Amino acid sequence: MSYKLIAFDAYGTLLDVYSMGQLAEELFPGRGQELSLMWRDRQIEYTRLVTMSDPNPLGSKYYLPFWDITVLSLRYVCKRMDLDLSPEKEARLLDQYAKLTTYEDSLKVLKVIKERDLSTAILSNGNKGMLSTVVRSNGLEPHLDKVVTVESVRLFKTAPQAYELLLKEFPVKKEEILFVSSNAWDALAARWFGFDVFWVNRLNHPFEEIGDRPNYEGKSLTEVLEVL
Repeated sequence: MSYKLIAFDAYGTLLDVYSMGQLAEELFPGRGQELSLMWRDRQIEYTRLVTMSDPNPLGSKYYLPFWDITVLSLRYVCKRMDLDLSPEKEARLLDQYAKLTTYEDSLKVLKVIKERDLSTAILSNGNKGMLSTVVRSNGLEPHLDKVVTVESVRLFKTAPQAYELLLKEFPVKKEEILFVSSNAWDALAARWFGFDVFWVNRLNHPFEEIGDRPNYEGKSLTEVLEVL
């Protein structure tokens, strides 16, 4: 395929969300990995609750910025796990989340794609403030044409309006977009929307049992370059 735009999910795809586990383990010995996984799951669950409970095309009345959802998810999970989340521990975890690092191949892949004169973008549930911080701190900014967030539609992925933002932001057709995500649910929804999809399956998980499989699958972002 001759793609014109390569669009990436941010959290879990370019940014390593599970790197939080090391700090969580330091703060809560023996519970860090569990906390990291449950925190991520609750984040996604809250975005779905917000969107599904009021899927208004003008935006959900329950919409909260993704940063707020991140904070509230952490607090819920600590209560669920019966962990003492002091203000100091909360501040350290959230500061670390705001400074998430990319996977080793993220910057390299973006650089190569731009060298091939293709457009690049992030399409994320994250709000502009938190995304601008991590994009800038990881040196991604020069290699991205746009950072597209769901704030303007106030509906999180997997709402079709979220994926449609790419068509509004770039003068391209659906079939000219390759969407890249490490989240199977995101890859599936983007496929349903009509994008070609590359699923970055770093952990060798099975794909979802419903819907269409992604067009491409690999264990690292570097394998995206082979498709192009």
